[in-house]
Amino acid sequence: MDDVIVGMEEEKGHNEVVEEVVRRLAENDLYVKLEKCKWKIQEVRFLDVLIRPEGMKMEEEKISRVLEWLTLKEVKDI
Repeated sequence: MDDVIVGMEEEKGHNEVVEEVVRRLAENDLYVKLEKCKWKIQEVRFLDVLIRPEGMKMEEEKISRVLEWLTLKEVKDI
């Protein structure tokens, strides 16, 4: 398993939910590497999307690349 994201609207109760997730992973012989874990962060990049409390947003670099694509005018240009 590569990515597990535990998101909550409020910080209250977050530790308990994370403990439950880790417990269930362990019950199913799945484990996380603590050195790769991030705790109580306010934003995370996941699948080229920036996730924040205010909402999700694509990275500006990715958007600008799409906007700069050339418009093909003839079938032979494909």
